[in-house]
Amino acid sequence: MNNILDIKSPTEQQAAVLKSDYGLENHGLSNLRKVYWNLPSEALYEEIVFRNEGKIALLGPLIVNTGKHTARAANDKVIVRESTTQDKIWWGEYNRPYSPELFNDLFNRVQGFLQGRDIFVQDCFAGANPSYRFPIRIITEYAWHSLFSRNMFLIPKTSEDYRQHVPEFTVICVPSFKAFPPFMVQLQTRSL
Repeated sequence: MNNILDIKSPTEQQAAVLKSDYGLENHGLSNLRKVYWNLPSEALYEEIVFRNEGKIALLGPLIVNTGKHTARAANDKVIVRESTTQDKIWWGEYNRPYSPELFNDLFNRVQGFLQGRDIFVQDCFAGANPSYRFPIRIITEYAWHSLFSRNMFLIPKTSEDYRQHVPEFTVICVPSFKAFPPFMVQLQTRSL
């Protein structure tokens, strides 16, 4: 939802309560309308309904329409081939290489696309064992994707844990952003 009318959402007052000191400028994201940091499930429910992303069914389950794409798109996945990935990825049909230059061009377009928009952030962890726990950040344009992330991963225990969270891996989920056709042509024809 691109809130161009600047309508106050139900949870706008609590949007920054659980904000990390490691801000989105570290990801190159700026000029955002509103960032909803680590909203709890109940607040995300409110945002989902307010933004018409889903409906609450009898007895409380949330129903969303994922559209015509209901499975992963293995053919649309690329991995930037550079020094940290070169020898660690099984390159092939489903792990196709993408150049750092092309990635930077595409990411610059995503950064521009998100300007003036609301986004949701979930700071969480992958892995239950504290010795191997991996801090991650999920940035989404939809509240229901943020709720999904919150259910999928482990969340910090205290507000101080949220404040000190520094992700080692970040996912930016922007499904309404459309990569321009050369993106796909370059994937099919470019040999890296």
